[in-house]
Amino acid sequence: MNYPGLELWKFINLGIFLGVGIYILRRPLREALVSRREGIRQEIIKAQKAKEDGQAQLSEAEALLARLDADLADVRERAKQEADLDRQRQAAATERELEKLRQQAQREVEIAEKIAKQELKAFLANRSVQLAKESLDQKIGQQEDAQLVASGIGELRRNRI
Repeated sequence: MNYPGLELWKFINLGIFLGVGIYILRRPLREALVSRREGIRQEIIKAQKAKEDGQAQLSEAEALLARLDADLADVRERAKQEADLDRQRQAAATERELEKLRQQAQREVEIAEKIAKQELKAFLANRSVQLAKESLDQKIGQQEDAQLVASGIGELRRNRI
């Protein structure tokens, strides 16, 4: 079936079919394409907004990182200063405690010295009395002792009157 007009008829049929299809599908196809285009545009807008938000967050994070090094250095410096101050306070407190202990030891030594002097004086006084008594006992007999007692009593009587 190879007729020369048949080939032309196929092209005409195809043109009519396409024309009717385009006429019928023109409105839904346009709405679908417009809807698709609007959806793509909304997605592009969302993507741009997300990109801008991401860029802002990235800038903020970079700024924080830049400040982090400076803050870390500040924290280290403050910690070092506080440690130095703490060491100085502890050294001063230790020195004060040592001075208190020295003073207390000095007071205890002075008290012990006073007590020792008092005990020595008491011992020497007792010993002196004991030695004087022994010396008198050897030098003075009973008769002389009686005379001394009698003269002492007489003297007391005279003073009383």
